[in-house]
Amino acid sequence: MKLENIRPSVLFLAAGALFLPCLSLRASEMDDRIESAASNSYVYKTYLKDDAVKVKSESGVVTLTGTVKERFHKSLAADTVEVLPGVKSVDNQLTLKEETSVDNADRWLSLKVETALLFHSDVNVMKTKVSAENGTVYLRGEAADTEEKDLATGYAGDVEGVKVVKNEMTVSKTPVEPRRTMKEKVDDASVTALVKASQLAHLSTSTITTKVETREGVVTISGVAKSAEEKKHVTKLASDIHGVDKVVNEMTIKEN
Repeated sequence: MKLENIRPSVLFLAAGALFLPCLSLRASEMDDRIESAASNSYVYKTYLKDDAVKVKSESGVVTLTGTVKERFHKSLAADTVEVLPGVKSVDNQLTLKEETSVDNADRWLSLKVETALLFHSDVNVMKTKVSAENGTVYLRGEAADTEEKDLATGYAGDVEGVKVVKNEMTVSKTPVEPRRTMKEKVDDASVTALVKASQLAHLSTSTITTKVETREGVVTISGVAKSAEEKKHVTKLASDIHGVDKVVNEMTIKEN
């Protein structure tokens, strides 16, 4: 058969058949990168390390399966993955592991405060003991300086259900290197997820709708704030999240 007698449509289909394996290979490589990036992210290696989270990507459509020990871990896992390059959508099928349910209101409040403190780099939660009694939260342990102690008080008081914070932490008598200078490198996807989680954990920002993007540690926040003070507060909270180098707050102020 002469080449000129072959229909263009046949040639097109033949060329497409040769090209399809290349597309499939590229999609497979992208899926592998997505799964690897998620598993090696700061959030997955630090906050979700004791959970059973499985990440499966197919052509950029990611499915999360398995169990988590804390409720906020479910959203944290999804928020980290959804901003990774190549991700088109996330199907979050994670379930809460049914272990010990928290029936005691005081214990539940303590856990909420511990979670809120956990996101902030200027508070050493490992040296902070939290307990609660009838809405009064007690903080004990050792702070590096008075600034850290004051921050812990402020963050704890900004959690729903907290009526009073009694900070009984002692201040270290020996100089301690600022935690900011000791912080480890945190990937951008994890930073974005942590900023979002922190906003939800604090009462003052839990109802604010924002868009958070991170590039090389620089966090850009957009949305609408009720006042200049609220916008300033959003910036303050985001600035003290693990991995954040700078915050660019582009939120607009709602006109009354």
